[in-house]
Order: sequence, then structure tokens, then C-alpha cells
Amino acid sequence: MPFSQNMMYCQAIINGPKDTFWESGTFNLIMQFSEEYPTKPPDVRFLSKMFHPNIYPDGRICLDILQNQWSALFDIASVLTSIQSLLSDPNPNSPANSLASEMYVKERNKYNSKVLECVEESWSTPYYSLPK
Repeated sequence: MPFSQNMMYCQAIINGPKDTFWESGTFNLIMQFSEEYPTKPPDVRFLSKMFHPNIYPDGRICLDILQNQWSALFDIASVLTSIQSLLSDPNPNSPANSLASEMYVKERNKYNSKVLECVEESWSTPYYSLPK
């Protein structure tokens, strides 16, 4: 939903993908659109705490359609669906979080425990206000 004070920002919420350790989580994101949208992708980042190979500690997302594979044909729903899919199918060969990537590859049980911590935290995370 757009923030009433600035239509260039939009808050989104995605549920964790079914049949994954993310499944019972609800995660907050913020999308910032430039004047060049839809020619250029929105800037999308998680506001919720995330531990994932392709999500930077500050919430930015390493996803090809948000960078060099962007097309003006993508809409907000397809972006959010792609992000949700990334949660269930990380790419450890293109890490944004090297610790999460290493843990995902070498210590999956520890990685899954970290994911469950993020899920539990998502249950008590409030909606966010527009960044200053």
C-alpha cells in the first residue's frame, strides 16, 4: 500500500513460501519508485530481519529482475512473487550475505534455525513508517 505522504514509496507484505522454513512468517518490505519507473526497477528492500544468502544485512535484495534483468513488463505482483520464490530457492553462488550462503551450503540445520528466528521475529514486527 502506498504511503499517503509520498506516493513514490509503497509498503508490501509477503508471506513465507509454503513448505519451507519461511512458511509461517510475514515479512515487511518497502518499495521506492523513481520517476523512471517502469523503465527502471523499483528499489526494494526488506524491513523485516532476514537471514538469507541473497539478502544483504540492510535488507537490500540481490535478485536479477531488480537489476540487469528488469523489464517494464514486470509489475509489483511479479516482483513480490519473485522475491517470495527467492526465499525458497536461494542462489548461494551469488551471495549478498556470505555467512548465510556458507551456512546454507555447509550447515543447513544451523541455517534453518536462523531462518526460524527471523520467522518468529516477524510475528511481532509492527508495520513501519516511511523512512526519513
